[in-house]
Amino acid sequence: MADVQLTDFPSLFSLKGKVAVITGGSRGLGLTAASAILQAGASKVFITSRKAAACEEACKALNALPNLSPGAVAIPAPADSATLAGVEDLLAQVRAHTDRVDILFANAGASWGEAFDTHPDSAFAKVMDLNVKAVFNTIRLFAPLLEKAGSAADPSRVLIMGSVAGLGIGTLGAQGTYGYSASKAAVIHLGRNLAVELGPRHVTVNSICPGFFPSKMANGLLEISGGVDKLGKQNPLGRLGKPEDIAGVVVYLTSRAGAYVNGEAIALDGSAVWARGQLGSAGESKL
Repeated sequence: MADVQLTDFPSLFSLKGKVAVITGGSRGLGLTAASAILQAGASKVFITSRKAAACEEACKALNALPNLSPGAVAIPAPADSATLAGVEDLLAQVRAHTDRVDILFANAGASWGEAFDTHPDSAFAKVMDLNVKAVFNTIRLFAPLLEKAGSAADPSRVLIMGSVAGLGIGTLGAQGTYGYSASKAAVIHLGRNLAVELGPRHVTVNSICPGFFPSKMANGLLEISGGVDKLGKQNPLGRLGKPEDIAGVVVYLTSRAGAYVNGEAIALDGSAVWARGQLGSAGESKL
């Protein structure tokens, strides 16, 4: 049997010098991901959302973290990634600082909860546009910067924020998230197609599919579904998600450790979706 050598193991999970762009990165899981990427050694992390004040506040908090590499910085880039013009604006802001992007996290998304019989067409369309079409446009427009940074040995990385609602059954009933669940199933499959399309260009594409992670925006649906304690006890691991759970998967997929992972959708919910057989309480995983 051949002697297998692991070289430079200490840097396996390092993101030293990497440049990242995170849509919807001013709060919740997007902000957690930004914190993890910065603390893993990234040199620049662009934070974008529709509200400029939210981007500024998030970057202020990120730049105050104690574990950053010398010169590492979070940069606000407010833009509405729901529109093509907004994505073009974001791209222009990023190009003003760099000509390459190593990591693109398409995290921005939205949900809508309403009963099946009254679920509005406009809400369904809004969710599909932001959660699917905008993700496609963001990846498409950033592809040249991703390709410039990637190589066969160290490809650039695209992460898509999916949800276990796109793997199982989402929230039904009075707060049914029909468009959200459909959009997450669609964007996960979009990711698989783009993984094959962009792999030869030295860009990998993977999806992260969280279940419930308590957050300011998710707490309403959490309470409707029984509350943190009840849902935690129903989970096979006896708890809901924590920031470290997101951070670990994000760093794994974007570091050298995840360089050979492509086209995957990683469920991050303690296997609750499979334990229940259906997901009766899919939270907004973007939060």
